[in-house]
Amino acid sequence: MRKRKQRVFELVEVGYAGDFYSRAYDFLGVVAIVVNLAVSVLDTYDGIHDRYGGLLSALETVTVLFFTLDYALRVWTASELYPTERHPVRKYALSMTGLIDLLCFLPWYLPVFFPAGAVAFRMFRVVRIFRLFRINTYYDSLNVITEVISGKRQQLFSSVFILCVLMLGASLCMYSLEHEAQPHVFANAFSGIWWAASTLLTVGYGDIYPMTSAGRLFGICITFLGVGIVAIPTGIISAGFVEQYSKIKRLSEIADEVDIHFIKFRLSGQDAWTGKSVKDLGLPKGVILAAIRRGQEVIVPRGGVVLADGDTVILGAEPLRDDQHIDFQEVTLRRQHPWNGKAVRDLDISRHTLIVAVRRGSRALIPNGDLVLKEGDTVTLYTQIPMSDAEKVRI
Repeated sequence: MRKRKQRVFELVEVGYAGDFYSRAYDFLGVVAIVVNLAVSVLDTYDGIHDRYGGLLSALETVTVLFFTLDYALRVWTASELYPTERHPVRKYALSMTGLIDLLCFLPWYLPVFFPAGAVAFRMFRVVRIFRLFRINTYYDSLNVITEVISGKRQQLFSSVFILCVLMLGASLCMYSLEHEAQPHVFANAFSGIWWAASTLLTVGYGDIYPMTSAGRLFGICITFLGVGIVAIPTGIISAGFVEQYSKIKRLSEIADEVDIHFIKFRLSGQDAWTGKSVKDLGLPKGVILAAIRRGQEVIVPRGGVVLADGDTVILGAEPLRDDQHIDFQEVTLRRQHPWNGKAVRDLDISRHTLIVAVRRGSRALIPNGDLVLKEGDTVTLYTQIPMSDAEKVRI
């Protein structure tokens, strides 16, 4: 059951390129979000609703059922998402992501139990548009936006706070200046909030405006001030983007990435490592024992772990840290190849060429002088002389 839950968690979360089913589930989720939102928009047109209402209703039902299933799977696998939490289900259900996932499908079911509130419940369906932010997790380039907003949240909060204070102050001042001239428009201290918001945010609908000279002069000052206020969060976000991309570029310039090459093999009872502990293997410097798979269990290779018959051992090694790569060439012998049927010592090859290995079917043969090459053999050579029928392997 634990393995099954881990696999389901891998499916519902953002998958990696090598996991076809997980990536397919991600694609299906994006399609469901887009189709559901498209149905919500198209259903507002009377002509489309009258002609394709049945189809739109069916598409909405299918997508909502998918959202329901997705939510149920995420609740079930919450312990994999929050492995250190004591109550992982509650942690997910009360998170912003969990609440959005719940509101994506819950309003669709509520009219069944509460028919009187069908109109009010339909308004909650607008929340499903926030599910589009799930697409943000599928693309690294879009994740930069989230990182910038998260990193600059204190500065953005400060700018919004300043804007709210100015809106309240402008509303109070305009009430004092315009109340006698327009008592029905500026009836109280908060009646000028709409005017202050439209002016400071440079929207300017014109439905509420000052009529006195002092009010108009104050309105001009607030309009100029609004241009600067709007520019503050814009500048913060722009600076955050520049900082984020500069950091990524700086990390790529000051860090050298070195790949580690891994190989795996299965131990048998005749192997010298079988029955030995990890600390007694005598691995050379630069080689690490990365993992041991024993049946369905993956064992961390500590020094006291004893290798057993049937274990799958994964070794890792650092590449050569020099400028000169090693070029191998592989030649698969066909019937007409001149090496076919000849012993290794009789081959007409350059003295600069070494036969490193010979693969015959599933076996790797030691290339001594008496080894006779056969049709279908794959010969691996270390040579500095290019061969027309060879496939180059760079290490």
